[in-house]
Amino acid sequence: MLARFLIVFVGILLFLFESGLAMFSPLQLGEETYYLIPRFLILYLIFLAIYYSRKKAMIYGLIFGLCFDVFYINIIGLYMVLYPAVCYIAAWCVKRVHPHLVFSMFLALLLMVIFEFVIYEFFYIIQFTTMAVQPFIVNRLVPTTIGNLLFLIMLAWAFKYCISARVFQRAQ
Repeated sequence: MLARFLIVFVGILLFLFESGLAMFSPLQLGEETYYLIPRFLILYLIFLAIYYSRKKAMIYGLIFGLCFDVFYINIIGLYMVLYPAVCYIAAWCVKRVHPHLVFSMFLALLLMVIFEFVIYEFFYIIQFTTMAVQPFIVNRLVPTTIGNLLFLIMLAWAFKYCISARVFQRAQ
């Protein structure tokens, strides 16, 4: 019974933790400003799509995406569409390759980079940001990727264990 709520509870905690950690961004190092954007929830949703259920990951992505749109960016539909799309792509890729933890981490990081770039392009098209591509890559994408990679290295095994416990419980 506990594992049933654990998946949703972890998602809610990551949703709240992302916004708390985002308060420490941007980082000023010398004359450069670096933006570290935590993307823990999308990484977790990718692991849900890989190790649990594509359908449920997409539903959670839809719900959390709508919450993210409403609470943080006020453009309804952007995250609500992108979260489930990333979950679908992750599940599709894993159908072709064995879901080993290292591959899952690499796939999650790659999809997070693509997710971040799509969001940047959308904001650039609607002129919400004026940052050029090269400064975006150097000052935002690289620090975000490194920060989220460290998060994945620390918690990927815990994600897999949490999700696998629910799968094991559902099988009994």
